Amino acid sequence: MSAPLRVAIVGAGPAGFYAAGDLLKAGDGSVEVDLFDRLPTPYGLVRAGVAPDHPNIKVVTKVYEKTAAKPGFRYHGNVEIGRDITPAELREHFHAVLYTVGAPNDRKLGIPGEDLPGSLGAADFVGWYNGHPDFRDLDPDLSGERAVVVGAGNVALDCARMLGVPVAELQSTDTADHALAALAASSIREVVILARRGPLQGAYTNPELLELGEIEGLDVIVDADDVRLDDAHRALLETADKTTRRNVEIVTDYAGRVPTGASRRIVLKFFSSPVEILGEDRVEGVRIVRNELVQNEDGSFSARPTEVTETIAAGLVLRSIGYLGAPLDGVPFDERRGTIRNVDGRVTEEDGTVVPGVYTAGWVKRGPSGVIGTNKKCAQETVRELRADAEAGLLADPPKGAAELDALLAERVPDRIDYAAWGRIDAHEVAAGEPAGRPRVKLVDIDEMVGVSRS
Repeated sequence: MSAPLRVAIVGAGPAGFYAAGDLLKAGDGSVEVDLFDRLPTPYGLVRAGVAPDHPNIKVVTKVYEKTAAKPGFRYHGNVEIGRDITPAELREHFHAVLYTVGAPNDRKLGIPGEDLPGSLGAADFVGWYNGHPDFRDLDPDLSGERAVVVGAGNVALDCARMLGVPVAELQSTDTADHALAALAASSIREVVILARRGPLQGAYTNPELLELGEIEGLDVIVDADDVRLDDAHRALLETADKTTRRNVEIVTDYAGRVPTGASRRIVLKFFSSPVEILGEDRVEGVRIVRNELVQNEDGSFSARPTEVTETIAAGLVLRSIGYLGAPLDGVPFDERRGTIRNVDGRVTEEDGTVVPGVYTAGWVKRGPSGVIGTNKKCAQETVRELRADAEAGLLADPPKGAAELDALLAERVPDRIDYAAWGRIDAHEVAAGEPAGRPRVKLVDIDEMVGVSRS
């Protein structure tokens, strides 16, 4: 194998930056990394997924900035693999290609009425209030008094909180301007979170759950019957991890609170699943079935529907039941799991045959699990396999190099954004936010981003 080792990373989110940092850690010029993203802006879900009122989480970008400053790093923003350059063409320019493109698609509920206007995926809604260019025109209807969020993870709680928090508390954040205006005019006064199982099975974490009860002018409602544990669940709680035990404590506290009559409410409704979204031309309500938990042979609990149903009126339904990766032509994909086929990060065909020089990391490798920091270990595992293959002589020399790549990109993507150009976008956003005491005012139009990057 010729030196230096040239690696293309597709996807400039946490997994992509952690992989780049690990590859470049020696700093001796033995590795070159080109990081591609279809958006002009880097950082993936740190920019477009983390809730605006959680700014401390976004400090991790300082780590990514250090990676971008390392010798051998290059950023190619506003370049979409599959549209501007194919996976096969990437292989012609690099010893290895590593895909870290995340899981952008919401899982479907698979129930009648799901496609009515007013029924949205949580990923779309999160992208909307975070200023993702793909969702700036989403325009969710907030004119009704009640919204329903389906799911019991942190994203579900984020969506409920953004709908329930007084908009004044968001004025000092980087919430997209169009979302601030819409949330200020919102008529929503109640958000119902549907969890198909019980308090022990919630997928959210302690801080996010506790945060709901700290919002001024908002009551958190939990039915006391939902927190009464049977013998099996009491036994399970004794052996549960610290996070689960604390979650149960928090929910139990909510159930014991006396509502203050606040103007807004978040209702945590356990043992409940939507079976139909109702409405003629748009969402008007949700039919819900009450579940009972059945213990499986392995000790886990599954939700089984009963005969008890109810209907609640709602004008907005957000589903937050998981995410799927998107297939990319020429890269083996597992449609059922929504991930790139791989073993420990090495991409494989359906029969298990390893695809030489092609790797993956992050959510599109393992599925949507963990927090941002989880991607560091995941990326390092993949890089370890990539390095082992390089040392074993399993990576073929690419017939073309950096000069040929630059010529190709200059021809096909005249609006390519390098890291210096992103720096100008970043500086513009930060400066726009300073007068109002905000961390930034995000640009949400790609053409405007390109224009600013050239100024």
